[in-house]
Amino acid sequence: MTQNIQVTGDADPASLTVYFDGSCPLCAAEIAYYRGQDPSKVICFRDVSQAGASTGPDLTRPQAMKRLHVRNHDGALVSGAAAFVRIWEELPGWRWAARIAKRRRVLGVLEMGYSAFLHVRPLISGGMRWLRKRR
Repeated sequence: MTQNIQVTGDADPASLTVYFDGSCPLCAAEIAYYRGQDPSKVICFRDVSQAGASTGPDLTRPQAMKRLHVRNHDGALVSGAAAFVRIWEELPGWRWAARIAKRRRVLGVLEMGYSAFLHVRPLISGGMRWLRKRR
């Protein structure tokens, strides 16, 4: 999904903005990893699980909670596998993966996998929460 939009409000036009569900333990762990791989801090990570979280134009909080979204430097909004590719393009150690993933057939397969994952994400997140409580 790609939409061309204007960046307004508190979005930083100089950075890539990632909207993620911080209440999902798996999602939060992955974002923590990406933060550590972003030495130049070119990516702005926004946890949309927090009440009142800003998502900018053309993206609602419920939409952002359901799947990963990225707002590009030019304001274009992408989601799903394409959002991961945009993140990888900004991370020095992941640019090789972005180059491979940008191929149409590869991106299509990644999107199918991500869409399938979204159906089991609540089960995985619940299992991770349960395991943390047992520790």
